[in-house]
Amino acid sequence: MSDLSQSVTPSPTAKTAAPDESPKKTLNGAGEKIGAVTVASLRDEFPYFADENAVVYLDSASSAQKARVGLDAMNDLYRHHYANVHRGAYRLSAESTAAFENARRQIARFLDAENSREIIFTRGTTEAINLVAGSLGEQMSPGDEIIVSELEHHSNLVPWQLLAERRKLKLRFWKIDARARLALADLAPLLGARTRLLAMTHVSNAFGTITPAAEAAAMARDAGALVLIDGAQAVPHLSVSVRELGADFYAFSGHKLYAPSGIGALWGRGEVLETMPPWQGGGEMITEVSLARSLYQPPPARFEAGTPPIAEAVALGAVCEWLMTLPRELLRTRLHGIFARAHELLSATAGVEVYGAGVAESAPTFSFNIADAHPHDLATYLDSHGVAVRTGHHCAQPALAALGLEATARASFGLYNNTADAERLAETVAAAANFFKR
Repeated sequence: MSDLSQSVTPSPTAKTAAPDESPKKTLNGAGEKIGAVTVASLRDEFPYFADENAVVYLDSASSAQKARVGLDAMNDLYRHHYANVHRGAYRLSAESTAAFENARRQIARFLDAENSREIIFTRGTTEAINLVAGSLGEQMSPGDEIIVSELEHHSNLVPWQLLAERRKLKLRFWKIDARARLALADLAPLLGARTRLLAMTHVSNAFGTITPAAEAAAMARDAGALVLIDGAQAVPHLSVSVRELGADFYAFSGHKLYAPSGIGALWGRGEVLETMPPWQGGGEMITEVSLARSLYQPPPARFEAGTPPIAEAVALGAVCEWLMTLPRELLRTRLHGIFARAHELLSATAGVEVYGAGVAESAPTFSFNIADAHPHDLATYLDSHGVAVRTGHHCAQPALAALGLEATARASFGLYNNTADAERLAETVAAAANFFKR
């Protein structure tokens, strides 16, 4: 897999010659081929869009529509193979356990992990980060330092604030610039002898910024610190290799990756996981319990107390396996062209301000506002015209505040979007700008 920090291709000028303007192919055409896949067949993999009343869905960064393969896998497990895992000596339990552990292997392949035992099932990115804070954090001493970027979703900030308060740690903040970018030169002075962890996002949920994650991880590890990366917004768009990335932890959520909600995963470097104590206590994570003491399983079981979300894990594994069968580089280039088209059109619309690093440095997500309306009013107008976008602070208040913002509208694209969606967004936003100006 390629270096993650260089995984977005189009240059800033590419938007003047978007792929849909080529006479050789039309991104909306049912017959357009992307490898062995057609646009129509790809969209058909998402049952929601069979509904004749389906909206132009541009909120995938919040939660993506669900792929048929995941829904089918979950339904099949519940109908034909369901029992609790790791606990039964009967065939049905063995089938359920096999499916559950196969999902772990599928996710390990998807992330290019060295071993499936490095994959811990969680309810999502938030729980994964809290797991690391609750386990690894208890080994930190007063005065130790954690660096957190200013670009973070609250899920990669609040757990560290709670830990710092509990353990008397010091938080240091890696600031962003006026275009919501992180500069490596600003990270270097923050790293010191007491730095224990760098927590950063791979892709910003608010602005789509792709961060220099691999380079930052190398700098932090050279300084003797561990690295946790929030990959919730990255895995739908980038080819992630945790081995090449060089971090110690990588967290993501299934519901942003076309899989069900309530499931996600934490990848942890094997030798680091071995040193970490349990986070939650209960069934499954123990080897022996007496009234005097308990002994614990090795990872990953040590961190998976209680009955897991079995069917959701199987669905997530199935989606990861399906995505690996697709021509992801070609699909990413196609989606980036659609994103670039929307970005170009909105940037050229009077009364619209677009924020962030720009097309070349971003995944297909961006924030914008119009001059004469609150983002919530804009979203209501768009919704009345069949276009769904997110508004608010996007659970990233410090990042927005750094750019002098309280709230924005945000458009985020998924595999099922097409150029017509980009143009519909631009046309509707332009109409809204005119409506509110009047």
